[in-house]
Amino acid sequence: MDFAYQYAWLVAVLPLSAAFIIGTGLITFNKSTNKLRKPISILSVSAIGAAMIIAFGILWSQIQGHEPYLWTFEWASAGDFHLSMGIVIDQLTALMLVIVTTVSFLVQIYTDGYMAHDPSYPRFYAYLSLFSFSMLGLVVSPNIVQIYIFWELVGMCSYLLIGFWYDRKGAADACQKAFVVNRVGDFGLLLGILGLYWATGSFEFEQIGIQLNTLVESGAISSFLAGFLAILVFLGPAAKSAQFPLHVWLPDAMEGPTPISALIHAATMVAAGVFLVARMFPVFEHLPFVMNAIAWTGAFTAFLGATIAITQNDIKKGLAYSTISQLGYMVMAMGVGAYSAGIFHLMTHAYFKAMMFLGSGSVIHGMEEVVGHNPFVAQDMRVMGGLRKYMPITSVTFLIGTLAISGVPPFAGFWSKDEILASAFTANPALWFVGWLTAGLTAFYMFRMYFSTFEGEFKGTNAALIAQVKAENTPPGIVVEDHGHHAHKPHESPLSMTFPLMALAIPSILIGLVGTPFANYFEAFIHAPGEVVKAVSGFEMLHGEEMTEFLIMGGSSVGIGLVGISLAILMYLQGKISAKAIAKSIQPLYQFSKNKWYIDELYEATFVKGSRRLARQVLEVDSKVVDGAVNLAGFVTLLTGESLKYFENGKTQFYALVIFIGVLGLVIASSV
Repeated sequence: MDFAYQYAWLVAVLPLSAAFIIGTGLITFNKSTNKLRKPISILSVSAIGAAMIIAFGILWSQIQGHEPYLWTFEWASAGDFHLSMGIVIDQLTALMLVIVTTVSFLVQIYTDGYMAHDPSYPRFYAYLSLFSFSMLGLVVSPNIVQIYIFWELVGMCSYLLIGFWYDRKGAADACQKAFVVNRVGDFGLLLGILGLYWATGSFEFEQIGIQLNTLVESGAISSFLAGFLAILVFLGPAAKSAQFPLHVWLPDAMEGPTPISALIHAATMVAAGVFLVARMFPVFEHLPFVMNAIAWTGAFTAFLGATIAITQNDIKKGLAYSTISQLGYMVMAMGVGAYSAGIFHLMTHAYFKAMMFLGSGSVIHGMEEVVGHNPFVAQDMRVMGGLRKYMPITSVTFLIGTLAISGVPPFAGFWSKDEILASAFTANPALWFVGWLTAGLTAFYMFRMYFSTFEGEFKGTNAALIAQVKAENTPPGIVVEDHGHHAHKPHESPLSMTFPLMALAIPSILIGLVGTPFANYFEAFIHAPGEVVKAVSGFEMLHGEEMTEFLIMGGSSVGIGLVGISLAILMYLQGKISAKAIAKSIQPLYQFSKNKWYIDELYEATFVKGSRRLARQVLEVDSKVVDGAVNLAGFVTLLTGESLKYFENGKTQFYALVIFIGVLGLVIASSV
């Protein structure tokens, strides 16, 4: 057995060990542990760094053609029931291990600079290491039960990290919202797992798919029931990957520190949903109705996220809705059967979106030096502008990410998004049209974000504008103290924050080249289970219909992207088109987008207030009916007891007479 596989279990155990050591120190020797800031960061970064090295070794071995590796042990058994736990290493696992460890490694380096002045710095590193362990454990899981265990651990860690600043009302509310919304999806996932086990008697992915397909073909179970069970399973990924209608938690998750925003949105929690759809692909692919539902859910979510992102002023919330939209592309790809394209976009998106989130954190870090530590102001793009000359590294890397997500060749996002759109067109032109239109919206809102933040004049010293933004953004009843204005202009972030940006810029530019139509090494390596894909010998020029198809599909996606970029230039760089005038002319649509399609308000009115009304009614029934019946029983007992005590005289003859009368009464009643 190769060295990498012999120690593959360390990939997850190393960050767990770091979390355990830091957590134990915080629990037992809190004050002393909080003083060991540098040793704690070195321990945590070193643990995930070592895991990353092993992950790269595993990936290289899989690229060289090593057979998938499976190691399991029996965890529980009762009669015919057997449940195993362990690790599985295949092509998909190897790729995901590298994505998770590389992004986690760079995020942890970035954290040292971003959280340098936070009093809970060690606790944050403990949470980060635990979060990395949870996602890595999920990735190596060989069956759906083990995935579910780590799935819930990922959810718990996201709750802790989103609510890291729990003394802020917004953070406390956001982590609860994320927890509750994900419980809805996870409940469906649990029911689906139990239903599939009832139908197939297995928790193994491929075995479930084979057995379920056999049962449907033989008529043992209906295709409707099989589809229903599959949809229940899909509810879990729909919540984790923020698909409509369970997407509402993700934008609020921005209340957590920026490093965790990058980790959640790039390589862990949201990627878990797409990863599970990939693992369950042997089940979904035999159910056309389910595949269609998955595809349209992804397409609608992609469009929904893009239409909301175009009006957001908070830089992190704009990126959050962008993530929702890009996740929609991945889910749509899975739904149309483009397994490789969906995972390819997951990989490219992980790197450029992590870079942009960390870039937004760098911007916020610089803005806080000018406008104060008020998140309702420091994150608003209306008080930014002109940051390119103050923050050159942040601006260049953010521009690279913007070009990548906008689908500009040869950046990474072009190749993965183009492959999804081509596959969608083959499956259903209507799906392609939604994805194509969304690509144009993506280019527009991303360049709007870039121009508003980095170009033009710096507006962070405009006191009147800051006061207006503060008044608009601060929720009623919330008071935020601005802790001193220390500078008149922002400055570039320290090396610990800019190094991860520069490192992530490299894959954001180059990694898409492994999946070009001319030499699609990625598809040859990552493909659906059971699918036969020809090996790639080298660069091959496309000819005939293939070249025509590539030029049409690629040209149309680039074309709509250029339209979006041109509009952004005219509106937000050159000012030749007034964005305010357009917003005023289409005020209902503008408000519809800015208020996020009023979905949060709808949920508040129906589910939140509705559940409270139901709870009050249940309380009324409990207090008046249930408690009333109990109180009545007690009152009757008391009354009869008080009444009967006067018949007590201690004479046996009297008791015998009473019993005789009672028996006589019963006899008479029965005879009648």
